[in-house]
Amino acid sequence: MTQGQFKLSGTLAVVGGGRMGEAIIKGLIDAVALAPSQVIVAEPVAERRETLTASHGVACVAEPAEAAARADIVLLAVKPQVIDAVVASVADSVQGTLVVSIAAGISCARLESQLPSGTPVVRVMPNTPAMVGQAMSVVSGGTEATEQHVELVRELFGLIGKAVVLDEQYQNAATAISGSGPAYVALFIDALARAGVRQGLSREVAQTLAVQTVRGTADLLEVSGMHPEELVDGVSSPGGTTIAAVEALEDGGFRASVNAAVSAAVKRAKELGS
Repeated sequence: MTQGQFKLSGTLAVVGGGRMGEAIIKGLIDAVALAPSQVIVAEPVAERRETLTASHGVACVAEPAEAAARADIVLLAVKPQVIDAVVASVADSVQGTLVVSIAAGISCARLESQLPSGTPVVRVMPNTPAMVGQAMSVVSGGTEATEQHVELVRELFGLIGKAVVLDEQYQNAATAISGSGPAYVALFIDALARAGVRQGLSREVAQTLAVQTVRGTADLLEVSGMHPEELVDGVSSPGGTTIAAVEALEDGGFRASVNAAVSAAVKRAKELGS
């Protein structure tokens, strides 16, 4: 979607002015999807409220209920550990209001059970590249959310990267891949850069090589539609350096470690949801 193509009418309340909440606010304002005057943020830390207002021109209040009462859409941008308390604080203020949650592992059904009957709920799992307009967001609607509600949220999050609609049963798997994935990728980049330093490169050069290689490879796979294995085979000349490196990674359990990491993240998401 091109910048300026989609505009939100009404007011958006963002409950939680942390990094992800701010990234979403900034992305939507930069995309001209809404004006700063259409955003109200509920943030308990006074210093943080001042920063958000100074940086983005949005109104800020301390209490979630005050923000929710003035909004057409309420975005819950808080940690799953505090979601129940936050939902309880806004429940009386969201009659007929669309509620969107980015709390990992928290199901639509759980939120619906704590909100007034008939409240439409849409669950989203974005990731931290939202901070640079490159988020990958997965959108799922609850039982009271219409197709129009889900599409509205998909369009909103599509302005800060890419957004896809999935059945909610796949949300934990998506969380483990795209939600937690930036940490895996950053860990790989750091390991690759450190290996370069061990071979005599400066940290600056090694990190530049690693970051650009990951970025370029991702772009190549997306643009070409190539399967990752095809790219591996294409780079791995017989008897060459790449096949030696790939074999070393396989011997070290690289794929198995990634699978174990995703499985651990899914398990934890289920624990948070319960």
